[in-house]
Amino acid sequence: MGDVVNLNRFRKTRDKAERTREAEANRARFGRTKAEKERDLKDAERRTQTLDGHKLDGED
Repeated sequence: MGDVVNLNRFRKTRDKAERTREAEANRARFGRTKAEKERDLKDAERRTQTLDGHKLDGED
């Protein structure tokens, strides 16, 4: 016969782990400073301009 398991404790542990994973994902996605966001935006613009500058005439 198997061990006795407290289902409430199991659910609470599972839910807490899920909340922890979600919180970590949110910290990575939203936990950036204004300066970091601006830097990333400028980097993306610079990459776009660099790629557009290397296009040959007649290409879109």
